[in-house]
Amino acid sequence: MARILITSRLPDDALDPIVGHELMMPEPGKHLTTDEIAHSVRDVDAIVCHLKDRIDAAVFALASRLAVVATVSVGYDNVDIDAATRSGVAVCHTPGVLDDTTADLAFALILAASRLLSDSERDLRTGGWTDWQFDAYLGRDVYGATLGLVGYGRIARAVARRAEGFSMRVLHHARRPTGLQGCVIELDGLLPIADVVSLHVPLTSETRHLIDARRLALMKPTAVLVNTSRGPVVDEEALCAALESGRLFAAGLDVYENEPSVNPRLLAAPRTVLLPHVGSASFATRLAMARLATSAAAEVLAGGRPPNTVNPAVYET
Repeated sequence: MARILITSRLPDDALDPIVGHELMMPEPGKHLTTDEIAHSVRDVDAIVCHLKDRIDAAVFALASRLAVVATVSVGYDNVDIDAATRSGVAVCHTPGVLDDTTADLAFALILAASRLLSDSERDLRTGGWTDWQFDAYLGRDVYGATLGLVGYGRIARAVARRAEGFSMRVLHHARRPTGLQGCVIELDGLLPIADVVSLHVPLTSETRHLIDARRLALMKPTAVLVNTSRGPVVDEEALCAALESGRLFAAGLDVYENEPSVNPRLLAAPRTVLLPHVGSASFATRLAMARLATSAAAEVLAGGRPPNTVNPAVYET
């Protein structure tokens, strides 16, 4: 029987794959802090964590028995992968099961930001809408617009499928040319021609502030920026300046540079739709993510090699 540390409560159905092991979990509604995780790992064989948990080199240095970290997220920038590999710890994530749910949310942001739905709803609720006006709340058409996808993994391709229903022209840019129809080799070549730019890249040293002041200036002043990937992919100060000046038409964001804190300038910026990182937030998807993570942890503990391992080289050490 192994000892598994779970940083916050998971649905009971998600625990089925690790029944029989000793489970260490906080009380319902509680979440372990970084210090609490570090203080709890000395005699732990597995960690099941979330994207907000920082599993860094200090944690691996303290965890003498640790065999696997399974993060309930598709992104894994919360885990120090190099430190995990040096320590012989497999890191698993949850790709695939959240693609369509996140794509739904991304397209919802495309629609809401383009049509200024947050602005118009806010005015209605607060009494700011007093009469119908011909030139009020004028947004941008999504139907027939050009969609530029930055990153072309599973989620981006799911967004592209949804765009087909709106007769959008879909272009994409990826780290390596895909050779597929609509591929634009240079990001700087994609940004000026897209009516909507939707970000779908992992957070790495290369993608941090990928969309900065220079690249925002390349976009059409009528364009909409949507981010459902990771907050630091966008330079928020530059984005706020672009929105405030009217250099960019609108933005729809589900992720932020310093979550859960949100830049006050962003909160006050015009023509924004801001959501609290809910891209995968459906009952079915969150359960599927949790089950995939616990299944991966159980498989590693049983001597297996889950296909959703981020650092498969660890099995060769």
